[in-house]
Amino acid sequence: MPELPEVEVVRAGLEPAVAGALVTGVEVVEPRSLRRHLGGVADFERRLVGRRLAGAVRRGKFLWLPVEPEGEEAPVAVLGHLGMSGQLLLRTPDAAADRQLRVRISLEHPEHGDLVVAFADQRIFGSLALDPLVPTADGAPGGLGSTEPLVPEHVAHIARDPLDPAFDDDRFVERLLARRTGLKRALLDQTLVSGIGNIYADEALWAARLHYEAPTASLKRPAVRRLLAEVRLVLERALADGGTSFDAQYVNVNGASGYFSQRLNAYGQQGRPCARCGRPIVREAFMNRSSHLCPSCQRRPRAARQPREGTSLAAK
Repeated sequence: MPELPEVEVVRAGLEPAVAGALVTGVEVVEPRSLRRHLGGVADFERRLVGRRLAGAVRRGKFLWLPVEPEGEEAPVAVLGHLGMSGQLLLRTPDAAADRQLRVRISLEHPEHGDLVVAFADQRIFGSLALDPLVPTADGAPGGLGSTEPLVPEHVAHIARDPLDPAFDDDRFVERLLARRTGLKRALLDQTLVSGIGNIYADEALWAARLHYEAPTASLKRPAVRRLLAEVRLVLERALADGGTSFDAQYVNVNGASGYFSQRLNAYGQQGRPCARCGRPIVREAFMNRSSHLCPSCQRRPRAARQPREGTSLAAK
């Protein structure tokens, strides 16, 4: 699944093409790609055609294109989630239809002329929807790419990501230490910190020399801050490399792949020597996926497994 760097690469590519663009047409090839739009296909088309887009904004793994409001109407945005294999691609109007095209949005831009935003999705786990914009809880801009303190209603519960200027480091540290769970589970909890998935969690934990099962409540504040710094560094490096592409599903708006996969130290490196100590990286089952780590550099914690969140010690 695309994580923060991959979605940010797409956002940055879309922004100059959609900001100020007029929607001249909408073609929905696959209605299932609008399953989160409550009004259905006809409503999506009717409410979008003839409107201008204000830009491209991202929080965590979510991306949205604010629609310029008319009169006193409530603000809305085209909310996109790429799911497992979704792609938002920029095309010329005469380009051949992409193989897994699901939704086609035709635009007229005052500087760039006629363009097309093509939403392609092989597995159809991603989606587009018109979603109301609601005020942010902290009064700060909703996400990267906007100065407005607004966020889509379906994203309001998602925490800010570590590259968001409004991310509160102190609050993150306190909330993580208050959890009673394993460290990697906390990093993957999008209500605590957004944008981090399996790849970048493994990379940051390797860089910070922390085991994915380390109990959050047992950590010291300096260790959490060191981990947060490594998370940011990993995300920034991946972003500079255009994200991590393992196959043709992870591409930017022009269809180009990222190359951070060439710099991975832990994820997908099982059997290869650790870049620090030379011992083999291992892969272990974790939830419904895997964790990759160096068992020498990232020692398994001795503390007994903690109860799940919401379970008291007295109940044990």
